[in-house]
Amino acid sequence: MSPLVRSMRPAMAAGISAAALLLLAGCGSVEIAPDPIIPKPLVRPLPVKAAVLLTGDQRAFRHTETRSGVEWQVRLGEGHQHLAKEVFGALFTDVRYIDDAEAARTATDLAVIFEPRMEQYSFATAKETGGDYYAVTIRYRINVYAQGLKLVDSYTITGYGNSRDQTMSSSKPLEGATRAAMRDAAAKFLVQFPQQPIGQQLARGEALVAPAVTLADGDVNKSDAARVIEAVPVIESSTAKPATAPAPAPPPVETPLRAARRS
Repeated sequence: MSPLVRSMRPAMAAGISAAALLLLAGCGSVEIAPDPIIPKPLVRPLPVKAAVLLTGDQRAFRHTETRSGVEWQVRLGEGHQHLAKEVFGALFTDVRYIDDAEAARTATDLAVIFEPRMEQYSFATAKETGGDYYAVTIRYRINVYAQGLKLVDSYTITGYGNSRDQTMSSSKPLEGATRAAMRDAAAKFLVQFPQQPIGQQLARGEALVAPAVTLADGDVNKSDAARVIEAVPVIESSTAKPATAPAPAPPPVETPLRAARRS
């Protein structure tokens, strides 16, 4: 090999690397469809007939936003369905999955009906966290109904997840953090729901009774009586295994109301 060719090789390699970076930066969108994988829950299923209502908007749930000219698309519907089947299939011996509210309302052989909904999805990239990880927050609401689709109670769960950013890919760490956030919420609901009043009622074979004054669907989010199931962050490594210790939750976003309360 001539000296001229040898001297050109580093320059050619640098040029190829630069071209690859430009190509990656020029990508106009990042699209993922996280499918959560959770360990087999060690819970004793309750011997009651339950139903899970998964409406069309939840089956096709998608988060889309644009940052710095890049469009981020996170398709959560399929993962949400998978997670619901894993969680409620572990909690009850007999579970039916329904995609229509009217069918759930007219069912006469059910002890309880759950409607798990995703209310908010947010994420931060490694650049935004100031570290080497992506962070994801997902807020869920799980409405609980008695027969006739009468609202009995409502739970809110916030799942947190982190994933190390050890590659040039934007999709892999975001997907890992999203799966971790889903697992976080699922784990807390599996552990805490049997201890909730409704869980104890179902375990005793008691029928659920809706409050005398029921809330309209649009008022569920405003209910001060809605119960909160606490969640702790889960961190997912590059090998998709959770760390032995949870990572700290992302800091709360500063709002004028919070700032006013501190002053």
